[in-house]
Amino acid sequence: MKYLKAAVIAFGMYSKIPMPRTEWDKEPMKYVMCFFPWVGAVIGACFYLWGIVGKGIPIGETLYTVILTVIPVFLTGGIHMDGFLDTTDALSSWQTKERRLEILKDSHAGAFAVIGECLYFLLYYGFVSELMVKDLGTVSISFFLSRCLSGYAVMAFPCAKNTGLAAAFAEGADKKHVQKILLIETILVAAVLLWSNFFAGGAVIVVSLLVFCWYHKMSVEQFGGITGDLAGWFLQVCELATLIAVTVTAKII
Repeated sequence: MKYLKAAVIAFGMYSKIPMPRTEWDKEPMKYVMCFFPWVGAVIGACFYLWGIVGKGIPIGETLYTVILTVIPVFLTGGIHMDGFLDTTDALSSWQTKERRLEILKDSHAGAFAVIGECLYFLLYYGFVSELMVKDLGTVSISFFLSRCLSGYAVMAFPCAKNTGLAAAFAEGADKKHVQKILLIETILVAAVLLWSNFFAGGAVIVVSLLVFCWYHKMSVEQFGGITGDLAGWFLQVCELATLIAVTVTAKII
């Protein structure tokens, strides 16, 4: 039952998929991050399903591509994009660590956040429009991988502050157990990526790990650790980077 509750909390927190109400009890909170990647699995399945089915519907390429672009944000309710916007504002401020952390908490979107969001969706839309049907599966699987890495970061990276979602999930988790599960999930999804499409899957793995290392370096140097907003920033950047990696690899090979 505790694992079922943990799954419900993960989907209720990190997606807009309707879930039954459940209390954030101490025991299920220990394992929530184990189920975080499965939110990505559902997003990937919807992304892939529309990518295939949409091709058979008499609509224009523009609408087809727009729907592919918005599926990840629609299913998450924009929770990770919110973190991307806040982090973009904070990084663009060139202030002290303390001031950057204050900016993360500010509910107002600054100019750099708006600019960053526009550039993000233009790039995502552009590369999705170049994506071939045979590569839809690789991109779909990458939503699972990015959440494996994000969940692991919450368990392993230092937190910039003692409050907030990242700190709450980190403090309430059985860290060693969750880290092992996430590592197993990461290895398994990496194997699936390589098996399904060796070159594009390999590109996804390499790029995801590079973004992951950059995320660690940036968060520690610029903020003193991670926060929930920084975790959202990582997911959005990783999703865009892996999409680019698959599209470019398909053009080259």
